[in-house]
Amino acid sequence: MNRSREAIIEAVRGQMPEKRWAHTLGVMQTSIELAERFGGDPVRAELAAILHDVAKYWSTDRMERIIIDEQLPAILLEHDKQLWHAPVGAVVAEQEFGITDIEVLDAIRYHTSGRVQMTLMDKIVCLADYIEPGRDFPGVNNIRQLANHSLEEGLIAGFDSTIELLVSRKKRIFPLTIDARNDLIQQLGG
Repeated sequence: MNRSREAIIEAVRGQMPEKRWAHTLGVMQTSIELAERFGGDPVRAELAAILHDVAKYWSTDRMERIIIDEQLPAILLEHDKQLWHAPVGAVVAEQEFGITDIEVLDAIRYHTSGRVQMTLMDKIVCLADYIEPGRDFPGVNNIRQLANHSLEEGLIAGFDSTIELLVSRKKRIFPLTIDARNDLIQQLGG
């Protein structure tokens, strides 16, 4: 890491509107709480949370260029552009902010989609993104309650809400999200 926490915060804050920064602050605090509750590293979880939406407000063209130039999975380009900021953000975190911690980078990379065999860090940041205090969507309180005792149950409910929303809007579902949900259910013995 080639910048201080404070320098990273200021750099990230400058790349998004205040409302989104308030969301990032919520994800930071929730990631710390989840890490402390479930035995994760709160400092590393907070770092991933600070950077998780760093590319959220970049232009589609700019994100597409990084996906192509960095040879990220081409399937991304076939799905909703809302997914792109996560893998692009991991590239930015590494190249512009000097983050070398692969678990932090992966937590940024998979915070919207999840993946099979999510690490503790992946689960913390992904779930924090669903339940930070500023989130307000149908079912969020149920996800928050589940997150009090199980990262996996909270994430399954979160992925279910995403999948239900996409189905209701007749949108395509990113396969990694379905795979992540199925893997979490299997981890719980289902």
